[in-house]
Amino acid sequence: MTGGGLGLEEARAHLASQPFSVLLGARLVAFTPEQTVLEIDSRPDLLQQNGYLHGGLLAYAADNALTYAAGTALGPAVLTGGVTIEYLRPGRGRTLRATARVVHAGRRRAVCACDLEMIADDGSSRLCAVAQGTVLAVDGSR
Repeated sequence: MTGGGLGLEEARAHLASQPFSVLLGARLVAFTPEQTVLEIDSRPDLLQQNGYLHGGLLAYAADNALTYAAGTALGPAVLTGGVTIEYLRPGRGRTLRATARVVHAGRRRAVCACDLEMIADDGSSRLCAVAQGTVLAVDGSR
């Protein structure tokens, strides 16, 4: 078990409790101390005017994957403190995959990194963005 006792099924239930994540069709496919993987299938309503996945979707995926990764070290009561993202190439493909890992964790803060790839119909992947974020443990009483 990870994330203060949360396993993959509990983390999936947590994600399913987020209306925006449900709207986007986000799903957790891995939730371990080594890596957290979040996927979103491409669809027409998630594209920008040139036919690529909207950059805001990539930023969302990075933010959520980073936060879930941090949760494996800090527990489930966490909030994003900040995220930076570098877009490398347009997001084209079948599925966006955000793979995050903890770089460093203390008692109240974790720094995480995330690779964002597009998965093609043939299963090949292509890196389209990288992100880094700081996630903070929060006191649930505030």
